[in-house]
Amino acid sequence: MKRIILLAIIAMAFSLPSSAQETDMTLIPYRSGDKWGFADANKNIVVQPKYDAIDWFSYGYAAAKMGTKWGYINKAGKMVIPAKYTVAKPFVKGFLPSKIDEGGDTLLFAGASIREDGYEICITTKGTVLNQCPAKNEDDENAEPIEQVAKKKTYTLPNASGLFDEIVADYTADGETHYIARKEGMYGVFNTKFVNMLPFAYNSITASNVAGRELLVVQKDGAYGLYDAWGKEIMPMDFSEMEIVAGLMNNGYVIVTRDSRAFVKDLEGKNVTNRGFNKVVYDQNGGFVLTGDNNLKGFYFLEDIYISPKYTDVALQPGGKYLKVRTFAGKEGFINSKGVEFFAE
Repeated sequence: MKRIILLAIIAMAFSLPSSAQETDMTLIPYRSGDKWGFADANKNIVVQPKYDAIDWFSYGYAAAKMGTKWGYINKAGKMVIPAKYTVAKPFVKGFLPSKIDEGGDTLLFAGASIREDGYEICITTKGTVLNQCPAKNEDDENAEPIEQVAKKKTYTLPNASGLFDEIVADYTADGETHYIARKEGMYGVFNTKFVNMLPFAYNSITASNVAGRELLVVQKDGAYGLYDAWGKEIMPMDFSEMEIVAGLMNNGYVIVTRDSRAFVKDLEGKNVTNRGFNKVVYDQNGGFVLTGDNNLKGFYFLEDIYISPKYTDVALQPGGKYLKVRTFAGKEGFINSKGVEFFAE
């Protein structure tokens, strides 16, 4: 399916953990067979693999599963909160109302559940149940959603010369407004002086503001190209798919497909990846998931480091140093940006 996408960074089901926690990556989850422990960055075992599942450390505590129940361990590997929970989320900072401190009392807490239906309570680092769950500045779950109503913009630009049939969108470049319009079923672009920046010769034109730049993705007869705000060609119309990615750190990329091969380019049209893949998808934490011809997945780190496609799933962890992967055997594990695997089958 042909598509033009401005990629909003969204949460992925395979990625961990929440941005509201303080993830400690000095110890890395390490799997030996079916059991989990922790290792340091040099793969020295710090916590012996004896748990059925674990999460990253946060504020000195990590959720660890024994059998069907979760508890919490410290960095010495000691179970400091008994494994009795069906749900055990990472510890985060929160605030409770205080008669003394106007800002409230700060404390660490975690969402947990002892019920099979997952109904959550909030506990302290000693396992004490709180009367109420603290508020989190980073993630106020009690906030009322803001209703947003999309309104179609109305244009009143004069059209005595019959330049266009309908204006469908506009964008601003160097303080000047440019209009994307349709005429006789085809799309073009003109400015406030009624000068054509792009002729009415395209099946679609989409303006995207990426990294502070206005870019135009044009399409005709299923072929896509990229132009700047004034109609200057950046990439020729040689691609069957084009996906503009608004990345982290105010940068941007373009994922393009040609001859069934997907590549990554920068906003100047220069290659970022030096070879094509079966599929390329931007990861919410930076970098790109690469799917090889065997449908296995690898990764491209923005430091020009490749992890060859050999896993059934990969996701970059927050911080950009480690990947969570799923092996061909269906087991999860972690690897660093050098491809070092923190697991042993």
